[in-house]
Amino acid sequence: MKITGMTTRILALDASPWFGGNPVPADIPAIWHYPFTIISTDEGIDGWTMGYGANGEGRGSAYQLHDVFLPLIMGKDPLQHEARWQEMMALNRHLYPISDGLVGVLDVAFWDIKGKATGQSIGNMLGLYRDRVPSYRTGSHFNGTPELVYAEAQQMKSEGYLGYKLSLFSGPKKDIPRLRAAREAVGPDFPLMQDCVAGYNFTQALETGRALEALNYYWFEEPFPDRNIAMLKRLTEELSIPILATETSTLRELPEYLQQHAVDLARGDVFIKAGITGLRKAAALCEVMGYNIEVHTLHTPLLDIANLHVACSISNSQFVESHHPMFRFGLKNAPLDIDANGYQRVPTGPGLGVELDWDWIDNHTITTLIGTL
Repeated sequence: MKITGMTTRILALDASPWFGGNPVPADIPAIWHYPFTIISTDEGIDGWTMGYGANGEGRGSAYQLHDVFLPLIMGKDPLQHEARWQEMMALNRHLYPISDGLVGVLDVAFWDIKGKATGQSIGNMLGLYRDRVPSYRTGSHFNGTPELVYAEAQQMKSEGYLGYKLSLFSGPKKDIPRLRAAREAVGPDFPLMQDCVAGYNFTQALETGRALEALNYYWFEEPFPDRNIAMLKRLTEELSIPILATETSTLRELPEYLQQHAVDLARGDVFIKAGITGLRKAAALCEVMGYNIEVHTLHTPLLDIANLHVACSISNSQFVESHHPMFRFGLKNAPLDIDANGYQRVPTGPGLGVELDWDWIDNHTITTLIGTL
C-alpha cells in the first residue's frame, strides 16, 4: 500500500458556546479553524485525522501538514506506521517552529488506515485491556463565583459523570472558595480535581494545594508550567495530594519527570505525545516505572476518539476526560458521550470506528487543500 494524496478541509467552528453566552473576548478568535485531514492510498482506503484549532493555529497547521510533511510521506506505506513515525520525528528535530503535534495528527491517520485495511478497531490492534473507561467532566473556565461552581458541579454529577474537574487559576484568595463550593455541591467522596492550567507560582500552588488536601481533592493538575521540574519536585514532596503534570512536555522529555519523581501522575494525549504510537510509548514507560498516565482530552473529536482507543489498551490510566459538547462535532451517533454508568465506550468499527457527519463537515468547510502524486 502507498500514500497517494492528502486532502485537508479547514473547518469553521463557532467559539461562542465555549464562553457560556458571554461575548467572545476581543483577543480570542470568534471562529476556530480545525484542519480535518484525509490520507489517501492506492488501495482506496482513506485515513482520517484532525488537528487542533482553538488558538488561531488551525489554518497554519493545515498548510504545514501539506508543505512540510506531505513530501516526506508521499508514496510510502502507511501500514509501516512505526517507520513513518520515526521518519517524522527525525524531521521534527529540525522543525523548530513545529511541535510533535503534527506528527501525532498524521500518526492517527496511519493507524486508521491500518484498522480499515485489516477490519479491526485501533483498540483491538493495540490489544484491548478494557472496552470502556470512567469519565470525569471538565468544567468551564468562566465560573467566576462559588455559586456558579456549585451549580455546575451538581449538574455534572447529576449528568452521570464519575468526577468533576475545575480549571481555576485566579490565585488562592479567589479560587479556594470556589473549590470549597464544588466539594459542598457533590459531597465528601465524589472525585474532584483542580487544574491551574499553569497559572500559579510556587507559593500560590502550595497554599491552594493544602486547601485541596483538606477538601479531599483527587489530584492537583499543572499548578505551574511543566518545564519547572525542580518546582514540581518540591511541590510533590511538600503535598500529599497527587500532583499531575507533563501535559505539555514531549514524549522525549517525559523520562526526566519520572526519574526525578517530580510528579505523582503523568499526563498524555495523542497530539502532544506524538500520536497513538507516541502515547503508547509514554504509557509503557510510565507503567514500567510505576506511574499512571491520565489521558487528556484535546477539544478535537477524532483525536479524542484516538485517545479513547489508547486508554482502553492500557491498564495504568484511571479516567478519560470529557469536555464541552461543542467539541464533539462532525461525528454521528455521539461516540464521545458517556453511557448510563459514566463510562466512555471504545468504538468497535474498523480503524477509529466512527461515522462522520459529512453534511456537517460540508457545511463548515471554508477551504480545501489538495496534494496528490
